[in-house]
Amino acid sequence: MASAVIFSCFLFFLLCTSHAANHQHANFLRCFLEETGGSSSSPSIIYTPNATSFATLYRSSIQNLRFLSSGAETPSFLIVPSVAHDAQAAVLCGRRHGVRLRVRSGGHDYEGLSYVSFSRTHGPFAVLDLSGLRSIDVDAEARTAWVGAGATVGEVYYHVAAASPTAAFPVGVCTTVGVGGLFSGGGLGSLQRKYGVSADNIVDAELVNADGELLTRETMGEDLFWAIRGGGAANFGVVVAYKLRLVPVPPRLTLFSVSRTLEEGATRLLHSWQSIAPRVADDLWLRTLALAVGEAPVNRTIQVIFQGLFLGPRHAMLAAINKSFPELGVRAEDCNELSWVETALALDGHPLNDPSVLLDRRPVYSNSSFKGKSDFVRKPISQKAWEGLWEVMMEGEEEPMAMALEPWGGRLWDIEDDAIAFPHRKGNLYNIQYLMRWFETQEAEAETERHLRWMRRLYDYMAPHVSSNPRAAYLNYKDIDLGSSTEEGRTSYMEASAWGRRYFLHNFDKLAKVKARVDPENYFWNEQGIPPFAAW
Repeated sequence: MASAVIFSCFLFFLLCTSHAANHQHANFLRCFLEETGGSSSSPSIIYTPNATSFATLYRSSIQNLRFLSSGAETPSFLIVPSVAHDAQAAVLCGRRHGVRLRVRSGGHDYEGLSYVSFSRTHGPFAVLDLSGLRSIDVDAEARTAWVGAGATVGEVYYHVAAASPTAAFPVGVCTTVGVGGLFSGGGLGSLQRKYGVSADNIVDAELVNADGELLTRETMGEDLFWAIRGGGAANFGVVVAYKLRLVPVPPRLTLFSVSRTLEEGATRLLHSWQSIAPRVADDLWLRTLALAVGEAPVNRTIQVIFQGLFLGPRHAMLAAINKSFPELGVRAEDCNELSWVETALALDGHPLNDPSVLLDRRPVYSNSSFKGKSDFVRKPISQKAWEGLWEVMMEGEEEPMAMALEPWGGRLWDIEDDAIAFPHRKGNLYNIQYLMRWFETQEAEAETERHLRWMRRLYDYMAPHVSSNPRAAYLNYKDIDLGSSTEEGRTSYMEASAWGRRYFLHNFDKLAKVKARVDPENYFWNEQGIPPFAAW
């Protein structure tokens, strides 16, 4: 009876809404109702902008406010599927009635492309919010887990750890990131040197293709399964679930953090770190964070934080770090022995006594904007070059620029660069993420432009010191400055190469061929998408 009441209310809402909508909107709504009403015991919820809860739900996971005031197109529909069939219905009805889809998992998309559109054709689109598809089923004995694409990194940590304290999965540090996008773009994290990126450990997936079919690895074929592991799944369809291969970790791991300023030799230590961190034992992950701190002009300086995670006890970690990097001066009191899930809490700044905080999906920052960029470094950067970079970073005072440097080496160097679509392998010493966040003021547009100019100047400064031809970038740190298309379905090969070869290197051509096979009409288009090109 309850289901019948819910369904009747759902029907009434759609009919009322469609009377006020144009013909295209009404047809899409009617189609979605017909496709989901007869087969789903718990109908998905679909909202239009005139619904009272639309704005709250739409903004619930948005991390970057600048896109809400940028003039970008916002969705005509927000769909929250509760079962995979409802995602199929969204695709079928979207193609049938000219409504494109943007797929949102956690809302961390760096350029907002999962929830806004910059298309000049202004066609209607729907946001398919996968937060209702976040079930996690862990098989501790088989060391596998099926994870809904709407789950967050924190939810994966929590459920895997609850099933087994010695099972883990290579995934990121920020616990509110949705796995739907993170896994499909690669997935960097503290276990990457030991076990590779997240996508290296995906063994199956459920994907809705452009024909609305629900496919698994067996039915989608190995080329498409290859493409969605590093090539951005939203280019090819809607992944609704991933099957993960869990990896072993010891009962106790060691986490340490030491901080050095310029006056304490931070530049010299960072210069040494570049050659040491990629070549230490695979059990040791040693990243660095750099940011400007203090008040100008006298007390302004750069702080470099060295964070390490070791798959083993404290005494073994100290022996390893003091052998490979003694000048860092790590002491026993800098270290904590923790379980794997506790390291996840600590790295994201959570208290260690409450793992349930990992289930909180709410954005840490919901009232600010940010801009990110990325680089890959193949040769150590000189101390002089670092000193020039510090000058640029110390120009700002209110909202400091931050950099995160993630070490390569280990398993990342062992896997061939075309084993999956994620291509960034041997030859890279580390990856850099540049990130700047600012809080909105009444002069929002001017503030945004000022920060974007600052970020772009820093990025230009780094050009001679990072990879080139192409200057590589990481898909999950999406950067619209690399190029984009604003004409739906009309992206040329040369146009797409501007960003495609930087994200995917020589894997770009194969990705475009897979796209041509599975989505020749480019229904799953976005401004930095992979276009369907079958032959060169």
